[in-house]
Amino acid sequence: MFKVIEGGRGQAMHMVERSDEGGGPSRDDVRREAARRLSESGYHLSRMREFATGVPMLASLQYLSLQIDFAAESLSRLDPIPEDFRADGYWPAG
Repeated sequence: MFKVIEGGRGQAMHMVERSDEGGGPSRDDVRREAARRLSESGYHLSRMREFATGVPMLASLQYLSLQIDFAAESLSRLDPIPEDFRADGYWPAG
């Protein structure tokens, strides 16, 4: 038997809809910015090279990926998400 947890998925969907209605940045906007920053860091190329050659990627790139994911998660939980969420001050230096 399953039980619905109050404030779970329904509340999360409501928060996403509310940010879309207000015209402010959404969680998807933050995730896209995180993906852009990760892509520009060279992470994906290094990851593919690791799979192809077996040579581990730089630890600094792995750490940067974790930092970007953490920053994106933290920003996306703010209510409201800051309009200037793309500013470098919110993101780790790469």
